[in-house]
Amino acid sequence: MSLTIGKLAEAGGVGVETVRYYQRRGLLSEPARGYGAGVRRYDDADLRRLKFIRSAQAAGFTLEQIAELLELDARDDRPRARALAREQIGVLDRKIAELTAARDALGKLAMECGKGGKGPCPILAAFEG
Repeated sequence: MSLTIGKLAEAGGVGVETVRYYQRRGLLSEPARGYGAGVRRYDDADLRRLKFIRSAQAAGFTLEQIAELLELDARDDRPRARALAREQIGVLDRKIAELTAARDALGKLAMECGKGGKGPCPILAAFEG
C-alpha cells in the first residue's frame, strides 16, 4: 500500500495536521520524498502506527506515554508496558468513580427538581453555589 499524507490521515480517522503533529512529536516517521513530484508515501506500517496512536489516546494515554509504549514495543519490554497499562487502569478507575458520583448527584438533583415545590430549581441552585 502506498498512501499520500491525505489518504493516510483519512484512513486513520484524523486530519493531515494531526499526522504532521505526530511527526513533529516523533510518534510517526516522515518518509523521504519520492522521485518526480516529490510526494511522500506512507505504507501499511505507518497506518498501523497511526491507528495505534489513536487507540492509545482513546484509552486515555498521553502522547508522552504513547511514545514510551512505542519504544517499549521496539525493545519488547512487556513488563514496563504492562506497568503503564496498570497505571492507566488506575487513572480510568478514578475517572469512572468521579463520573459515577457526578451522575448520582445529578440524578438526585433531577429527582428533587421533578418534585416541584417553591424556590429555585435544585439543579440551578446547585450549580450557582
